[in-house]
Amino acid sequence: MVEKGFATPEARRAAAHVAVEALVQPDRSVKLRVQCAESHHVATVYDTDVGLVYVARSGPHSHGSRDFVDVAHHDAVPGVEVVDVLDPGTGAMADDALPATCECGPRRVSRSELLRAVESGQHRLLVS
Repeated sequence: MVEKGFATPEARRAAAHVAVEALVQPDRSVKLRVQCAESHHVATVYDTDVGLVYVARSGPHSHGSRDFVDVAHHDAVPGVEVVDVLDPGTGAMADDALPATCECGPRRVSRSELLRAVESGQHRLLVS
């Protein structure tokens, strides 16, 4: 069930976070994987009970399940998880540029480009 018309952006992001946490098998709910030209992981779009949800890390973070934050190449501030409903609905206030980070550095991912990729049936999107 896709829920539109959240009262605030904070409520929308909170609902998105709860929806991703509720996924029993997250890998089976992946609609789109976002990578840079160097094949680094940038973001993931999941199909959830509240619709498509964007999940990314912003700032320095570990690169794999056994890796540590690579502070030698970044500052000491840990990364922040960015979780948001990809299509907030008509009339909702939402920036098109979503923050993300990969080993190449910080970047912005276009919300509308992600939606077009999912609608066209793509499973992987390369961003520059």
